[in-house]
Amino acid sequence: MVYFLSSLIILIVIVIVFLIVKFQLKQMKNLFLTCLLVFIIVILLDSNWSEVHTVEGHESLEVPQSEYAFIKIKDEVKIDTPVISQLPELPRGCEVTSLAMLLDSAGVHVDKMELAKRVKKNPAKREIKDGNIYYGDPHNGFVGDMYTFEKPGLGVYHEPIMELAEAYLPGQIVNLTGQTFEELKIPLSDGRPVWVIINTEYRELEDSYFQTWHTESGEIRITRKEHSVLITGYDKHFVYFNDPLKKNKKAPIKDFEKSWVQMGSQAITYSTIK
Repeated sequence: MVYFLSSLIILIVIVIVFLIVKFQLKQMKNLFLTCLLVFIIVILLDSNWSEVHTVEGHESLEVPQSEYAFIKIKDEVKIDTPVISQLPELPRGCEVTSLAMLLDSAGVHVDKMELAKRVKKNPAKREIKDGNIYYGDPHNGFVGDMYTFEKPGLGVYHEPIMELAEAYLPGQIVNLTGQTFEELKIPLSDGRPVWVIINTEYRELEDSYFQTWHTESGEIRITRKEHSVLITGYDKHFVYFNDPLKKNKKAPIKDFEKSWVQMGSQAITYSTIK
């Protein structure tokens, strides 16, 4: 819409200038100056125009393009972010522990146990009927027990984590889900780590690692190797991350990217603009 208005005003200005020059219409000068002023205002509005990313029906934070326009993607990035271990308290708490590290990097210090308590839970119970697995959808809340492997459980995906993160950084959480891996390098180049869902192998998994669950949202493919880490950097060959299970880690960047894409390209970070 802004580009259309700009083009229309330019056309009007050209016509008015032509009339002033050809017919020496002095009374047209005020109209010319008015149009010129409107054109300048439109250009200024355009420079602050915001882009909205919509992924699978979820609208992310409106991030002004100006925030990213001057961020040059670096060849190498390594962000020094303290590692928080999910063990021994949270055997299945990789997602909230990685969120605790993300929030900490933004200056918000929240205990992983508080996040574990507050994250949205999916109340579905695990059942086997006619050889089929019936359980909850991690897009809708944490599935199962986070505190012990003695009870059924899995984890949670980015939507409930985003909702929880918003409680601590209202209006600043950015949904990068569905974007390319290259776009994750933009906030990383700006010193902001990125929370992601991957798997414990850091590579694309064979089909044998997946099973189909029947959930309240329909059938979904699940792997027990689902995992969450905080990306803290990259170079030409490797991606670097804080793993709440294994502390600092690195993995071949191409393998890691395939792992991330296979798990739905789920990622969030935060904006420095409040």
